[in-house]
Amino acid sequence: MTNPKIPNTDQYSIGFKRELGLFDSTMIVIGSMIGSGIFIVSADISRTVGSSGLLLLVWLITGVITIIGALSYGELAAMMPKAGGQYVYLRESYNPLIGFLYGWTLFLVIQTGTIAAVAVAFAKFTAVLFPWFSSKNILFSLLGLNIHAGQILAICSITLLTYINIRGLREAKIVQNVFTIAKTAALFGLILLGLFIGANAQAISANFSNIWQGKWLHLVDGKIGWVESLTGFSIVVAIGVSMVGSLFSSVAWENITFTAGEIKNPKKNIPLSLFFGASIVIILYFLANVAYLFVLPLAGNPDGKDVMSQGIQFAAEDRVGTAVAHLIFGEPAAIIMAILIMVSTFGCNNGLILAGPRVFYTMAKDKLFFKSTGTLNKKSVPAIALISQGVWASLLCLSGTYSQLLDYVVFAVLIFYILTIVGIFILRKKQPNTDRPYKAFGYPILPLLYIFLAASIALILFLYKPEYTWPGLIIVLLGIPVYFVWIKLSAENIQK
Repeated sequence: MTNPKIPNTDQYSIGFKRELGLFDSTMIVIGSMIGSGIFIVSADISRTVGSSGLLLLVWLITGVITIIGALSYGELAAMMPKAGGQYVYLRESYNPLIGFLYGWTLFLVIQTGTIAAVAVAFAKFTAVLFPWFSSKNILFSLLGLNIHAGQILAICSITLLTYINIRGLREAKIVQNVFTIAKTAALFGLILLGLFIGANAQAISANFSNIWQGKWLHLVDGKIGWVESLTGFSIVVAIGVSMVGSLFSSVAWENITFTAGEIKNPKKNIPLSLFFGASIVIILYFLANVAYLFVLPLAGNPDGKDVMSQGIQFAAEDRVGTAVAHLIFGEPAAIIMAILIMVSTFGCNNGLILAGPRVFYTMAKDKLFFKSTGTLNKKSVPAIALISQGVWASLLCLSGTYSQLLDYVVFAVLIFYILTIVGIFILRKKQPNTDRPYKAFGYPILPLLYIFLAASIALILFLYKPEYTWPGLIIVLLGIPVYFVWIKLSAENIQK
């Protein structure tokens, strides 16, 4: 039985139009996941684990966690096919406070911070083609902050995509489908070129002669401070720490659950889109890293004069994808990769901008967010929620703190994932008779494996990377007093 204190959210989906089919939903999953991370984060992972075997193992573990998570979320999505997705699952599994803390963190940092980071990445690679948009082109100062052309372009891209989404779901899904198909095909093309055209005998020999001998390069001011040979438990620690990048490159698949009120046959199509979308992306990510290892040596020198001597570890500005493309295409590589990443980040942000406001809309219906965000415009989309999200993401672009904030919440994101998967077990106890058109694959073994792996990574981060954990916990916990103040103010407004 549903908690009587919680309003039935079936009514919240009435105003939405169910215009997303299985293909559209899968494109949202893929498009929201693939941004710029796959072209960059392998450099940092390589510096941490120091071997090709461990690099691939990091991506393999990331893939296992992601696919198990997606398969497990499918049960909750089919059981509660309502706008708001993960927020609804947490609220129903625990209580409105836990749901609010997730929604609070989502709006404050997770969704908006990711949108800001992806938008700035879009601007950064646009500057390769049009240098005027460089971060070095300072246009003016505002409240002590130097505002550069790249930030303005980032805000313009957020504004444009927000406008497209306000125009209606049909327009938004067309953009999503076109850009997702384009970037998926381009990434697949880069993989094929790396494996069959750019394959380098020198790199293959260096990378696959001793695949498990890991070395952690600890950097000081961009230089190698000391080298730690990885043995025993230190291998586990290095893998856990390095997964910050791979996990963040693989999140956002849950965004499709936010749009459940607009999906045709959601009880079937959401679980299927989660599985197909997450599986396709994880396979592409793994193959991309195999391609990197076929083209470039993993080990490198920070003072290297060319892409081969820099290796994957010290690719210029961590742009591993560009370094690989350079060996395949020569000088035009920077332009080719810039266009690819521009397409990738633009499509990624469309998916993020589309999905997030559905959570804030549902929170508003629960009287846990601004009332105006709980309304739909004549196109049946939450326009005010879209605008609110866009404004805050734009402010984060100007502040320049989005990247740091995302580092802070990676721990909190893991905790919310774990809580949601635990929610499957809780709801099977609380609501045993509720219809479950799809049940978590491999239950209870695979969901328990997910909880174990994710909790292990969270614990490693807590112990060895406290700078990634405490600030994120503080951001989440600040939502507790906000929740009770909000509840009090809502009650007073009702009395009036």
